[in-house]
Amino acid sequence: MMTLGIFLVVGVWQYVIIGVVILLLFGGKKIPELMKGLGSGIKEFKDASKDDDNNGEQKVKENKN
Repeated sequence: MMTLGIFLVVGVWQYVIIGVVILLLFGGKKIPELMKGLGSGIKEFKDASKDDDNNGEQKVKENKN
C-alpha cells in the first residue's frame, strides 16, 4: 500500500515536464482552444446537474402534496 502513495505524489518539476510535453504535442496556438472547450464542457455539466437537482426537488415536493 505504501508504494501506491509514492506514485500519487507529484512535485513541481513533474508539472513542468507535463506542461512542456503538452506544449510540444499540441503547440501554443491549440492549447487555448483546448482549454476553452474544456471550460465550456465543465460549465454545461454543472448546468445540467443543477437542472437535474432542481427537477428532483420539484418531484419530491409534488409527491408530498
